[in-house]
Amino acid sequence: MKRKLITRITILCAALAGTFSLVAFAMPSLRAPLYDRTVAEAPPAQEVEAAISGAPKAVHIATPAAVKAIYMSSWVAGTPSFRAKLVKIADDTEVNALVIDIKDYTGKIAFEVSDPLLVKAGSAENRVPDMREFIQALHSKNIYAIGRIAVFQDPYYTKIHPELAIKRLSDGGVWKDRKGLSFVDVSEKAYWDYIVALAKESHDIGFDEINFDYIRYPSDGNMKDIRVSTVAGKTKAEVLESFFKYLHDALAPEGIVMSADLFGMTTTNTDDLNIGQQLEKTLPYFDYVAPMVYPSHYPPKFNGWSNPNQHPYDLIKFVMDAAVRRTIATTTPVETIGSERVASTSPQLYTKTSYSAQKMRPWLQDFDYGGNYDVAEVRGQIQATYDAGLTSWMLWDPGNTYTATALKPE
Repeated sequence: MKRKLITRITILCAALAGTFSLVAFAMPSLRAPLYDRTVAEAPPAQEVEAAISGAPKAVHIATPAAVKAIYMSSWVAGTPSFRAKLVKIADDTEVNALVIDIKDYTGKIAFEVSDPLLVKAGSAENRVPDMREFIQALHSKNIYAIGRIAVFQDPYYTKIHPELAIKRLSDGGVWKDRKGLSFVDVSEKAYWDYIVALAKESHDIGFDEINFDYIRYPSDGNMKDIRVSTVAGKTKAEVLESFFKYLHDALAPEGIVMSADLFGMTTTNTDDLNIGQQLEKTLPYFDYVAPMVYPSHYPPKFNGWSNPNQHPYDLIKFVMDAAVRRTIATTTPVETIGSERVASTSPQLYTKTSYSAQKMRPWLQDFDYGGNYDVAEVRGQIQATYDAGLTSWMLWDPGNTYTATALKPE
């Protein structure tokens, strides 16, 4: 625990404000030869025809049958000495994928952009000036590159477009959560196009998959003084599903692999948690769904545990069993676009497509919040994922330090 703390302090000092709050629940330059491991087999690759003008065509590798990923912030990705440590974890262990920030909680884009809509916004901070080359280096080692976009939490965009922000009920000003961060209103379709443009450009420079986080309404702060735009006859969950469909219709035809991050309790709750997220309204539109099932984020007495954080294996097994059941089910109490009522049921059920359980790819905890997460805790969560019938997982640590000894050798 002391080792992880010292390392985190070093990273935080070097990266300034570049890491996330632990309750977020939810810099490359290859000047030196950081990578020297050879790959036994060339990665399966597919050239992208719609390449950025004047730049080499991006090459993508196929999604591994079992994705085993760790998260990397844009600040770390832009610091070769730091990112090399995370790449080495992938070199030495079973990790075969990195989740790298494209746009984080600040609203800033981590690399230079060329799409006119993105350029006009002025949101590129270019923290990772060699992002394209870095992804190519990962591909040469058969490491799958997932780009993470924090969607509706965007203080930068709401600053330049306050008319699109969620407002305060009291005076009409821009509402902020308890961390002082503002959100774009989910119903603002002009912003949807901005996100689509960013996803396409990120795919064009080489990201193999685009991961969408903060696809929700706010969850904390002064919720009594919040005003969100309403769409006639639609609930928050229905507006959010419309956004999911818009993303899918715009990006799937381009062959872009997409994943969605959800609150952990979406696997066990069928209501929208007042943030608009429901599992069944997400499944049709994304290739993978990633519930953030961090044990530390579950309330006392959840499933009878006085402190869920003390039961990492049992909690992950319980919540991911629920996720699997709901993913493969053919009926649901959640009405979705295109679903039909199942006659004479109480409670009312609706038809649902049965999806492969492997759509589920949970975010697991590897940070010390409410307890010490070491080998037993991290490995326990991974084993619980397997015991729920799943093959893929991603590890989250906002400090970007991971318990490598919990991971199996390559």
